[in-house]
Amino acid sequence: MIHPTAIIDPGAELAATVSVGPYSVIGADVIIYEGTTIGPHVVIQGPTRIGRDNRIFQFCSLGEEPQDKKYRGEPTELVIGDRNVIREYCTFNRGSVQGTGSTSVGSDNWIMAYVHIAHECTVGDDTVFANGASLAGHVHVEDCAILGGFTLVHQFVRVGAYSFSGMGSGLLHDLPPYVMVSGNPAQPHGLNTEGLHRRGFDKDRIARLRWAYRTLYRDGLRLEEAIAELETQGAHAEIRRLIDFLKHSKRSIVR
Repeated sequence: MIHPTAIIDPGAELAATVSVGPYSVIGADVIIYEGTTIGPHVVIQGPTRIGRDNRIFQFCSLGEEPQDKKYRGEPTELVIGDRNVIREYCTFNRGSVQGTGSTSVGSDNWIMAYVHIAHECTVGDDTVFANGASLAGHVHVEDCAILGGFTLVHQFVRVGAYSFSGMGSGLLHDLPPYVMVSGNPAQPHGLNTEGLHRRGFDKDRIARLRWAYRTLYRDGLRLEEAIAELETQGAHAEIRRLIDFLKHSKRSIVR
């Protein structure tokens, strides 16, 4: 399961069913659980913990020091969940002491080639990152979001659940759940209707979200006024998610 040219530090812990390809290097304080496959020429540094049944393709660099000039060698970490596909040339950095000390990637994510996830980012479950999408430090991406190819996300930005960014988008502000954007800087272009259909949202839930989108973007309301109007339908879970996101936005939203 481990190619003879791979270099595994004695301080690494690999489950018996982990496979490691030629010329890969796995450092100390790396833990990899059952069923994960590491391709050739992959470098994984610790502290890093990788879950079960991940597929990590060639030339990835995972768990390296954060690209943060304030970093002074503190023992920060990278945590990756289960069943992720991580394609060629991806770079995921460890956390920084300016936050929780951890960069985390959830489970069931589809992460294409050349994706960069910087220090202290949090990525949820079931997301899609197309080729070249990049997160600056301290970005939070919620479940089921889709970042189009070469999307660039500014530090401390939040990307809401079920949202969608078009190719080459520049996200300087928070992207609310369910919303579709494109451009640099990104501008709203409607509800992510196709994505919601694919995720099993029925017509009633989508109708409520259409109303919420009009309230937020089309009715000429200030953000505080739009939130107050959304509160009238806040008993519905999808509207509640949107309200909570808006209330906790610190960088303002794409609008």
